[in-house]
Amino acid sequence: MTLVRDVMTPAPQCVGENDTLTDAAKQLASLNVGALPICGDDKKLKGMVTDRDIVVKCIANGGDPSQTRASELAEGVPTTVSADADISDALSLMQAQRVRRLPVLDDKDLVGIISQADVALSLQSKDAGDTVSEISKNE
Repeated sequence: MTLVRDVMTPAPQCVGENDTLTDAAKQLASLNVGALPICGDDKKLKGMVTDRDIVVKCIANGGDPSQTRASELAEGVPTTVSADADISDALSLMQAQRVRRLPVLDDKDLVGIISQADVALSLQSKDAGDTVSEISKNE
């Protein structure tokens, strides 16, 4: 049995809930990633922010990323998976929720992120292909 913790990218960096989207964009660029978890002052996961979110939900709507807080893009409760879950559970969640990245929790602590790239690099090509195909469907 392959566990989520065996496939995830560990120790993700967070953007703070009170950081601006400009701060988030700089962090995304420096880490060369497309998404970051948003963490609160209590160090708990509050949501996720992507480079696309910054452009589409802020800039394209006339927002000022230097004045908009990351927490303003945290929509609802983020979909997460347990580090000790079977990888098939994570794939099912990614497919059902149509998300490319899934925060990984150990108890209530953020310990990793599992992404399409992690899936592609770690699993059999059929599992990876099925997951990417399902996430990318236009509905």
